[in-house]
Amino acid sequence: MEREIAEIERELRLIGRHVAMGAFSETCDRGPRLERSAYLLLSRIEIEGPMSIGQLAEAFGLDTSTVNRQTAALLRAGTAERIPDPDGGMARKLRITPEGLRRLHADRTWATEGLGVVLDDWSPAELAELARVLTRFNRAVESREGRPWPRPGVPEPAPDLPARA
Repeated sequence: MEREIAEIERELRLIGRHVAMGAFSETCDRGPRLERSAYLLLSRIEIEGPMSIGQLAEAFGLDTSTVNRQTAALLRAGTAERIPDPDGGMARKLRITPEGLRRLHADRTWATEGLGVVLDDWSPAELAELARVLTRFNRAVESREGRPWPRPGVPEPAPDLPARA
């Protein structure tokens, strides 16, 4: 089992490298790509709707000062804006601007097209199996952290592992 875990660690590290290095290009024909933190924050806000800095910090397991810096960059770039809490709370929330949504979708298209190129010779059954295993892996991590990532249209499974305190 140690050998298999070591192989998995290596392959995950390489996936991270390929993603970080931009397997195809640092720009897409729709303009410069979002930074990783911007892509992740905007993705979460897209799924859940407007969120406060505190909610984002909790969702990502980060301190509020880190999220504050990251969201300040979103505001400067015009990809998010501060709004009053739609539910009447005291904290202001961030929501995606039309420009932020355009850039998020452009980056997602770039990423899925790139994956399509890499996985072009995989069968539908192989693609489904890879998606199943990656989802299972990510949900195991999320369960351990106690921070599930919302997946629209997909019910949350019962937790396999206790949340870490």
